[in-house]
Amino acid sequence: MPDAVTLYRWDDIAEEKVTEMISRKVITGVREMVTQIYLKRGSIVPMHSHESEQMTYVLSGALRFLVDGRETVVRAGEVLHIPGWLPHQAEALEDTFEMDIFSPIRQDWLDHTDEYFHKEPTR
Repeated sequence: MPDAVTLYRWDDIAEEKVTEMISRKVITGVREMVTQIYLKRGSIVPMHSHESEQMTYVLSGALRFLVDGRETVVRAGEVLHIPGWLPHQAEALEDTFEMDIFSPIRQDWLDHTDEYFHKEPTR
């Protein structure tokens, strides 16, 4: 457990290119992770699931989620909560800037084993 408070500046965090259409910045604590995600219009995060509980806060743009067979559109100023292990997919309806908060930490993002980004999306 860290014994000091840590201040981060998003401008100092390296942006990682996940695909041609999606990039992200990641900050991790001991048990939780916060990320900034940039999605170009039309980009798709294919169906996947993970242990982590997820909160997605759309800052600008709009995402269409497919979760448990239901579609939900999340727009700027809205937050979607996705429980752990629930399969979900997202499509950017416009250029979108959003934040995801995960607990526990998404180790697959840190060690780059998140190969679902490169699978064919469900239509």
